[in-house]
Amino acid sequence: MLQRIQSIYLLLASLALLALFLFPLVHNVYVDGKPISIMVTGVYQDVNGQLTHTQFFVALTVATAIVALIPLLIIFLYKNRKQQVALCYSAILVIIGYSFWMSQAVKKVMGEIQIDTHNWGIGLFLSSISLLLMIFAIKAIQRDEKLVKSADRLR
Repeated sequence: MLQRIQSIYLLLASLALLALFLFPLVHNVYVDGKPISIMVTGVYQDVNGQLTHTQFFVALTVATAIVALIPLLIIFLYKNRKQQVALCYSAILVIIGYSFWMSQAVKKVMGEIQIDTHNWGIGLFLSSISLLLMIFAIKAIQRDEKLVKSADRLR
């Protein structure tokens, strides 16, 4: 059913991934003497006190949108719980791969510059939060499956 707790977990996982468009991965890092912020859409540089989009990550932006829609689509497979669990596991693998790609994009822009903890953006943690919510959804789906099987035994 759509009103189950796993639907909430999957919706929150999707929202966490969509929030990557709003929050930076890394902010206020000085590259070549200029402060930059890195988001999934690209690199933003402070030019005369105004944030300017200097480099675009088109593939990463499209991948973010696709990865964010996967948990949302899984919600509507509530009639087939086994398929829902399998797709959740697949989505976890996709999110892990996406997170690795995202970190490599940040490393490519940063070069040899090390970032401190005060330069981390909220975006760095959103994919981890999404993974955790996906695991919670899997556990809730498995509980539902167990409940249905026990109810079938009573018939």
